[in-house]
Amino acid sequence: MGVKRKKSETEELVEGGKSNDKNIESSYKKKREILPSMIKNKEKRSVVHAKMKQEKKLEKRKKLKAREANEKRALELGEEPPPRAIPRTIENTRELDETVCRPDDEELFAGNDADEFSSVLKQERTPKILMTTCRYNSTRGPAFIKELQAVIPNSHYFKRGTYDLKKIVDYANKKDFTSIIVVHTNRREPDALLMIGLPNGPTAHFKLSKLVLRKDIKNHGNPTGHKPELVLNNFTTRLGHRIGRLIQSLFPQDPEFRGRRVATFHNQRDFIFFRHHRYIFESKESKGSDSKVKKVKDAKGEKVTQERVIARLQECGPRFTLKLISLQHGTFDTKGGEFEWVHKPEMDTSRRRFFL
Repeated sequence: MGVKRKKSETEELVEGGKSNDKNIESSYKKKREILPSMIKNKEKRSVVHAKMKQEKKLEKRKKLKAREANEKRALELGEEPPPRAIPRTIENTRELDETVCRPDDEELFAGNDADEFSSVLKQERTPKILMTTCRYNSTRGPAFIKELQAVIPNSHYFKRGTYDLKKIVDYANKKDFTSIIVVHTNRREPDALLMIGLPNGPTAHFKLSKLVLRKDIKNHGNPTGHKPELVLNNFTTRLGHRIGRLIQSLFPQDPEFRGRRVATFHNQRDFIFFRHHRYIFESKESKGSDSKVKKVKDAKGEKVTQERVIARLQECGPRFTLKLISLQHGTFDTKGGEFEWVHKPEMDTSRRRFFL
């Protein structure tokens, strides 16, 4: 048996030098790659950018075809297809939050039975909403309130005049209103929304943006007078749960499904998106050429067309986005009020930190 000869120091130095040369060459090649931002000529830069974009597109298409081929091969062999990679998003990489609600949290359910909204949500009281504007408002404020009245049943609009907000709260308590909504306008555009729960609060202050009224929505529908269904999405933390219950207390808890109306409050990255739709279910015959649909035969051996049910949506408006600024204990009080939560600029330390 031969003994393996040890490498001399000179050989090791030569091999080490070769590997170093390779590393230097690869790094030099990377440096030599011309990026579009390095080109000063605009026409040349646009051509290089288009070429790089096309190359990336082709590479992505190749990966997709390879993945589909692997899945098809696995199905033919009776094996499980390879698991698809989950893309990294800001939502699924959010910072850990101790206040996230859990389904087995008994303290949370006990708090729900004793909070300010329990009487409305248990249907002991009927929701009755007072809507008004700020003192100096434009025509767009009342127009927005008129469309909100079509969304929220049993809501009443009162002109603000010169009345103080505390007097309006006292008046609403005497008339058995359950909530107050105040629309604030700035430069003839609604820019803030104030929700006050009665009789004991809380008071939520929202920034209002991206308002689109019904008349400005293309192919919009007209809502009926039926009580709408309510959808609340992604209100996961304790604060988000509280805001969700505040919004829920505005709507009656016995929706009329016959009206096929749905109001959606979708929370994403602490922005609450509101949409109002009508929906309809339709049965549609599936085409025989569709590869996803299996061919079905009856007892006589003849091909039978399958019917599948599809849902169609029609937006009724309005459309807007809310961002929570503060949540205050009790009814509106700027001087002596105690705040549960206030948004401050120094809280925005990370893009992956959410509060709702």
